[in-house]
Amino acid sequence: MSRMQPIGPALLGLAILIGATPCAAAPSDAEEAKQGEALFNQYCMVCHQADAIGKPGFAPSLTNPEFLSTASDKFIMGTVRDGRLGTAMPPFAFLGREKVQAIVAFLRSHSHDRNRAAELEAQEKSFGDPRMGKLWFQDICATCHGVKGDGYASGGTGTAIGMPGFLNKASDGFIRATVKHGRSNTRMLGFQGASGLANLSDREIEDVIAYLRTLPSQ
Repeated sequence: MSRMQPIGPALLGLAILIGATPCAAAPSDAEEAKQGEALFNQYCMVCHQADAIGKPGFAPSLTNPEFLSTASDKFIMGTVRDGRLGTAMPPFAFLGREKVQAIVAFLRSHSHDRNRAAELEAQEKSFGDPRMGKLWFQDICATCHGVKGDGYASGGTGTAIGMPGFLNKASDGFIRATVKHGRSNTRMLGFQGASGLANLSDREIEDVIAYLRTLPSQ
């Protein structure tokens, strides 16, 4: 194998002539997160509070470990881009993809847990009975999320989980994990197991998810 020869003056001149320039180095994760923090403080902190810890009845926590381990980048970026119609969450499409990615990097810097979003999105869709799910939802979930799932608009402390802006982006696996395990350091506790607010069976949780999917049409 012949040894690579150093670039000669003629080739170097040709590279300059055709305008060859070094590729810009991609920002490091830390640099991207720092940029995202500045953007978050400018556009998001007024509602989601410092370090995105959220405020019950006003804006959800975005740095909760359970949220960050179950939400995909696509889910978060889509929500930032499109907002949530019918809620106080406006669209931020004007920021562009790179700036929205930087905000996600800032949020992700608060958690080092393994992200399970891909495996949750791969789970099968709910096989539940929406008629039974309505009973469970109205008895357990509506207190915080509103009878129609419209969240803060109904005076509850929970988010608008019955609105298209959420349901069009959230997989059944994402909802399933949230209902089962809840989110620590928030008012959303789990609904399965002895420590849950209610020890719902897998079937009952499927019923709730099936009912949620019917809410936009109502």
